Amino acid sequence: MSFSALGLSPAVLLAASKKSYITPTPVQVAVIPAVLWGEDVLAQAATGSGKTAAYVLPLLHLMTTGSSKVLILVPTRELAVQVGDEIKGFLAALSKNNLTKPIKLATVFGGVAINPQMMQLRGGADVLVATPGRLLDLIDKNAVRPEFFNILVLDEADRLLDMGFAVELNRILALLPAKRQSLFFSATFPDEVNALATGILHMPTRVMIESTETTKPDILQRAIFVDAERRADVLAHLIKENEGQRVLVFVASKQGAEQLANQLYAKGINTAPFHGEFSQGRRNQVLAEFKSGSLQVVVATDLAGRGIDIDGLPFVVNYDLPRSPIDYTHRIGRTGRNGASGCAISFVTAATEAHFRLIESRTHIRLTREVIAGFEPQQTSAQAVPNPGGVKGVRMSKKDKLRAAAARAEKE
Repeated sequence: MSFSALGLSPAVLLAASKKSYITPTPVQVAVIPAVLWGEDVLAQAATGSGKTAAYVLPLLHLMTTGSSKVLILVPTRELAVQVGDEIKGFLAALSKNNLTKPIKLATVFGGVAINPQMMQLRGGADVLVATPGRLLDLIDKNAVRPEFFNILVLDEADRLLDMGFAVELNRILALLPAKRQSLFFSATFPDEVNALATGILHMPTRVMIESTETTKPDILQRAIFVDAERRADVLAHLIKENEGQRVLVFVASKQGAEQLANQLYAKGINTAPFHGEFSQGRRNQVLAEFKSGSLQVVVATDLAGRGIDIDGLPFVVNYDLPRSPIDYTHRIGRTGRNGASGCAISFVTAATEAHFRLIESRTHIRLTREVIAGFEPQQTSAQAVPNPGGVKGVRMSKKDKLRAAAARAEKE
């Protein structure tokens, strides 16, 4: 099937072709007609499946042929930039087609000064890409009129909830017109996401793109069994074995990101940390160097790493295991994107073996534990202290926090 069979206007089809969109992906085939018909959409598709274009293309059709105004909510500033750039590219192609009705785009997020964004929003915007916190700041300053947006897109809805944006989302939803079209995209659907979707969608078209041999990302998943204190040495060994290949490494904390980046740099590997306390300018610099290849390794936290989109990224490494299966899915989805192949490596220690088995169970995989010659582990699971966090789809609940506090009090 071609894009021309999906009902898009000639101008949007020409813009898509200029952006090298020739054959639609399964999620695009399912979503585009539903959006054009004015239906709400509930879509589940893997990271890298083409879901951004699945909503951007039909929304551009609606904006160029009618009076639609679109609000797109995303969880991170990196994803906001990514989506904004994607739309900007289509708008540039549309303008070359002598489009008579220009579309004003604005992209806003926190971590940078708010005044330039307020200036950008003077006169309103036809499509606004925003993170929830910054959007509410702009609404409070009367720089955004939410009642004018008649189409809402939630992109990476599971990330929005997992990052604690539930309160902000509810505030925003209450300010939007009750009569609107809502599009809901998520890579995973834990209970909290389903509950949110039920509350905001009206008789939605449900699109569930199951991974098949032809649609699932081409990601080789590996699990390497190693002693915790040897992980940095094993990582350096693997990086040097694949000299010149870019590697995105995930760790549990910003301190861990700084420490590991320094260790790798000391071993002669061009490495930089990447975490939420960086300024936007510093984040942009690291990503630009990583994309260009001048920086070989980036060590990131989950918070900073969400939304990173690097074409042709060959390797992702879980130096610290993710807390939940959802995080595992999003982490490894940074590689194997847009038809490229990739490799996702997880370091499993004696203390985290049980944790990783739960992740395997909930993601329906079972990986052979590899051992790297010269780095054979000395510790067994029987000697290890179990990982206390457990595996959950969301953050620790209030009850779990109370139980943990009570347990600590007893020990003290």
